[in-house]
Amino acid sequence: MDQNFVNEMLDKLIKAKDEILQFLLAENSDFQAMVKEKDMDPKDLADIAADDIDRNTLDALGVAEVRRLRLIDSAISRIKNDRYGICVRCNKLIPTERLKAIPYALMCVPCQTEEERKNR
Repeated sequence: MDQNFVNEMLDKLIKAKDEILQFLLAENSDFQAMVKEKDMDPKDLADIAADDIDRNTLDALGVAEVRRLRLIDSAISRIKNDRYGICVRCNKLIPTERLKAIPYALMCVPCQTEEERKNR
């Protein structure tokens, strides 16, 4: 694989990782502020229920972002081990168009499609 392309993807992955970490920190701060607000000011049941829904939404977003962060870290490791752009399932090259769209892609399109079909 072209080293310039790999370096470009590495930069993209590092930027995405930084963005996710900043997002998770911001969401965590928002969650902490929400909890403190509950303790300081008594609320009616509707407000507490709304806050609980917000907290669950933040938790769900956090799980998705943590998963993406793990995929990014895995892609960075594959770059360091000269395995970036190689499908983890069939060992064929992942097209650069796919890597441009999803720099942390683990599999080529046919293998990803098969994996998604299995998990339905």
